[in-house]
Amino acid sequence: MIRPDTKSLVDIHNHLVPGVDDGARDMRAVTDSIERMTRVQVRRIVTTPHIQGSLTLVGSRLEARLAEVDEAFERAHSAIKEDFPEVEFRRGHEVLIDVPEVDLSDPRIRLAGTSFVLVEWPRLQIPPGTPRVVERIREQGYRPIIAHPERYAGMNRFISLAGRWREAGAYLQVNYGSLVGRYGSEAQMVAFQLLREGWADYMASDFHGHPSLKIYKREAWTEFEVRDAVPTAELLNRTNPSRLLEDLEPMPVPPLPADPSLMTRLRGMLNRESA
Repeated sequence: MIRPDTKSLVDIHNHLVPGVDDGARDMRAVTDSIERMTRVQVRRIVTTPHIQGSLTLVGSRLEARLAEVDEAFERAHSAIKEDFPEVEFRRGHEVLIDVPEVDLSDPRIRLAGTSFVLVEWPRLQIPPGTPRVVERIREQGYRPIIAHPERYAGMNRFISLAGRWREAGAYLQVNYGSLVGRYGSEAQMVAFQLLREGWADYMASDFHGHPSLKIYKREAWTEFEVRDAVPTAELLNRTNPSRLLEDLEPMPVPPLPADPSLMTRLRGMLNRESA
């Protein structure tokens, strides 16, 4: 067994199980995506195919879905182990909370079999009563991580809700691409606001394994460099997701400093181009 490379970056949200959701379509897309991730220093990966929370309440349908993912994941895992022996490839799910209560007892649903579970709200909308949903998940003994909170409609007007999620026991995961406008200016603004509040606990790619898409790790990292906040980037991209793999809570992340001056930003862009 290969000892995990704790110096590598860790990605806890991506869609690299072939043919089971809107992510990687086949094995070629998986191996191409893994090669691209290694180029940006990501070598510890928890892949997270979509699953509906309502499925967890219907035993036969849940088992059928998990069996489908099991088979595809094992094919991907075997290929990655052969072609990229330096990569640690594990799995969980991104759970759509389409019903108020879900059953997260099967460890295959959770991130790398830990007590952490990646969750999202339906259709990028925020339903009523979400803090109570978080509390119920915690009462079951699991630790929810809310995927890409910056992307939910109207989040710029209800940013305090993110604080309520955290008070209820959730952690927050921001997408790399949000920092550079991949999902629009509103998501970008909210992502930086979450970081300035110190409310983000993890960052991840949410990469869907298509050749036309970018991972955005380098671009996001530059946003921390130009603010002299590389230690914060390390916490979000290396330390805290590494702790997750050991089933440990994340370390507190300090608030991101204010936006840099234009000159500082230009220097950061020049440094990135010359790297």
